[in-house]
Amino acid sequence: MMDKKIKTLENKLDSLSMTLEKIKISEYTEIINNPKRLLFVNFIGGLARGLGMAIGFTLLAAVVVYLIRQMVDLPLIGKYIAELLNIIENYR
Repeated sequence: MMDKKIKTLENKLDSLSMTLEKIKISEYTEIINNPKRLLFVNFIGGLARGLGMAIGFTLLAAVVVYLIRQMVDLPLIGKYIAELLNIIENYR
């Protein structure tokens, strides 16, 4: 009876151990306990996100400009841009 409970407990413990290893909990605790590594990992992640957003916004803006050029006459937009530039120059 006791051997069966011990075996069941060992099986559950092995299962828990495998689950923790699969989710890489040891690497996570290592990063949390090392502030320099945590800052480095977050810095690199921030750079990657910033670069990704910049590239994504550039592509999105290019598609929008392309679509606008197909739908609207460009000199019409040029007049508005010229007027905006005049307003900016007068403000300085």
